[in-house]
Parts: sequence; C-alpha cells; structure tokens
Amino acid sequence: RARWVLIEGAWTYRLPARVGRSLQARLDGLPKAVRDIAWKAQTRLCGRYRRLLATGKKPCLVTTAIAREMAAFLWAIGQQVAPRRAG
Repeated sequence: RARWVLIEGAWTYRLPARVGRSLQARLDGLPKAVRDIAWKAQTRLCGRYRRLLATGKKPCLVTTAIAREMAAFLWAIGQQVAPRRAG
C-alpha cells in the first residue's frame, strides 16, 4: 500500500511546482520546518522529473525514481517533527 501511494504521488510531479488553494489549506496548520521541506521537495522533484524525461528515460522509470526520492523527503519530515498523540 505504501509503495502504491508513493508511486501515485510521484505522478503529480509531472506538473509544475505550485501551491493551490486546497494544498494551502492543508499547509496552514503545519510547522514551518515541514512546509520548508515540502516546498524544497516539490521544486526539486518537479525539476528532476523533467530532467530525467529529457534524457530519454521512460516515464514509469522516472516515476519510480521520483517516488524513491519522495520517500527520503518524507523520512526527513519524520525526523524534524514529533508525531501527534491521538485522542
């Protein structure tokens, strides 16, 4: 399931980096460190997606590489922020 979510999320990096209204609403309650890492990831991964495609890599291979890198950004966020307690 985690692999599926990463791959599906990686497909969105085909589009230019931007923060829309729905994304902005989700980012409002997050710590600044998380928002900074998320924006860095978005700009880096969008550019990397385009560069890999420009070198002739297949889209499925590019998406898998982006998903792997996205997992590293998620790990970085996990190191910065303590999880919230449920309840």
